[in-house]
Amino acid sequence: MKTKTIVLSLGLIFVVGGLHAADPFEGTWKLNESKSKLAKGADKDTKIVYNGHSTGDEVTITADGVEGEGTPIHTEWKGKFDGKDYAVTGDPDADKRSYQKMNERTLFMTAKKGNEIVSRGMIVVSADGKTQDVMLAPAGTAISVYNEKWGKERAKEKNGGNKAVYDKQ
Repeated sequence: MKTKTIVLSLGLIFVVGGLHAADPFEGTWKLNESKSKLAKGADKDTKIVYNGHSTGDEVTITADGVEGEGTPIHTEWKGKFDGKDYAVTGDPDADKRSYQKMNERTLFMTAKKGNEIVSRGMIVVSADGKTQDVMLAPAGTAISVYNEKWGKERAKEKNGGNKAVYDKQ
């Protein structure tokens, strides 16, 4: 009976741990510049880390990168993927962000300075979980959260935004 209880307990731990680890955003992502379409002089995050394991239903997103002229930047955002604004630190262009989970692999993001929207974007993890596309557009640009190919179409247009591709580490 004791062995059966231990086996069942371990099985439950592995199942719950596996479900929790199944979040496709979780982990460290490194910028793949050769696959990205970034405007000349644009800020870029070279590494993004999503961590939701240690804080219950809150997620911490940290990013390291460079501003357009090469100055290093480090940003940190802590909140929920519920569409509400949460403070972001280290971002020279915004003081709060919101993330809304559209489906298991897609987030819609809004960045604000004060109450003014400065940019919007979509973050899409590939079906195999190995890459992530981050498509950002200026505030006045329309984005359809139902069209995950938005970045490919908009990247061809002048001032259509940036598309950064990240590889899972």
